[in-house]
Amino acid sequence: MSATNQPLDPNEENQSVDASGQPEENTGEQQPAPEENLAELLEQAQAQVAQYYDELLRAKAEAENVRRRAQDDVAKARKFGTESFAESLVPVRDSLEAALAATDQTPESWREGVEVTLRQLTAAFERNQLKEVSPEPGEKFDPNVHQAISTVPSEFPEGCVVQRLQKGYTIAERVLRPALVTVSSGQAA
Repeated sequence: MSATNQPLDPNEENQSVDASGQPEENTGEQQPAPEENLAELLEQAQAQVAQYYDELLRAKAEAENVRRRAQDDVAKARKFGTESFAESLVPVRDSLEAALAATDQTPESWREGVEVTLRQLTAAFERNQLKEVSPEPGEKFDPNVHQAISTVPSEFPEGCVVQRLQKGYTIAERVLRPALVTVSSGQAA
């Protein structure tokens, strides 16, 4: 053999050359066939899809449980929402029944019993945020909590309450029943 045909370095015999003519390093690992690599990628992707699908099903079930619990809570709130108010009214009923059951009462004791019962009812209203709307004559008419039945000429300025015909009530800042009033149309001519 001539010197030009022999490799200079005995380790270079098994080296391949890249496109630039430089020898490539051989790590001893063989590159997987493209089909093997794709199969592995497909397997990983399918495992990830299965995981996401499982997570989706769990999230869907949790959302359904939350929706069902919310419906149950709303149903219970409707059913038992007045429970606190009813508990406040039971003593009032007891007092009224006791007053009717008593046979030998004087007018003074009867009045005293009615006043005690009214205080119980007022306390029950306050505990449950039921407030009275009771405009006095001369007060400005408020269409949010008053209902005008008629307008009449009076000594009060136009748009003021002349007379309260019936008290109104609000519950937690919401009008339950407006106060019925007559309103001034101004001074008579």
